[in-house]
Amino acid sequence: MTLAEALVRAARREGSESSDFDLNPGFALPEGRALRPAGVLLGVIDAPVPAVVLTRRSSRLKHHPGQIALPGGKVDPGDGGPVGAALREAEEEIGLPRSAVEVVGLLPGHETVTGFAVTPVLARIAAPFRPVPEAGEVDEVFTVPLAHLADPANYTVQSRLWRGQRRFYYAVPWGPYYIWGATARILRGLADRLAP
Repeated sequence: MTLAEALVRAARREGSESSDFDLNPGFALPEGRALRPAGVLLGVIDAPVPAVVLTRRSSRLKHHPGQIALPGGKVDPGDGGPVGAALREAEEEIGLPRSAVEVVGLLPGHETVTGFAVTPVLARIAAPFRPVPEAGEVDEVFTVPLAHLADPANYTVQSRLWRGQRRFYYAVPWGPYYIWGATARILRGLADRLAP
C-alpha cells in the first residue's frame, strides 16, 4: 500500500471526536462554553522515510510557549473553514506552499482545554519544500518519522497539576522533543486509524 493509499484509508475510517479531557472523566466541563473553530495541518512528507511536520512554538509567545504543535490556528473569516485555516497557517508559520499540499481528508475534531474545536486536516506533502519558520511564532520546524507516531506503543499517559487538579494526557517523545497534550492526542488518533 502506498503512503497516499494509507492516508486515504485512515481519513475514511470511522472514529469519534477526542478532547483534552478524554483521560480525565471526572473533570467538569464548563456549561455553555463556546468553542472557537481552528484547523491544524497533519502533513505527512511523502519521502523514502515518511515523516510528519511539527513545530516548536516560539518561547516568546503568550500561550503555549516552546511547546510542540502541528502548524495551524483559529479559523479567520476569509479562510472558508478549518482546511483554509490549516493551509494558510502552514504557509505563514513554516513557509509550506499550498501547491505542495494534497489534502486527503479531515480527522475527527478535538476539543482543547483552551476552548478550541480543532479539526485535524490530514494531508500528503508531495513536493519538496524548504521550511522557513515565522520568527514571531515558530522557533523550529522538524519532522518525526510516521512509523514512530503510528505505533501506539510509543505513547504514554502522563500527568501534571493544572488549575489545582491532576490532569492526565498523552505524550509521544521523540529525541529532544516532548510531544504532549492536544498534539499527542491528535497524533494518537491518527495512529489508531493507521492500524491494520
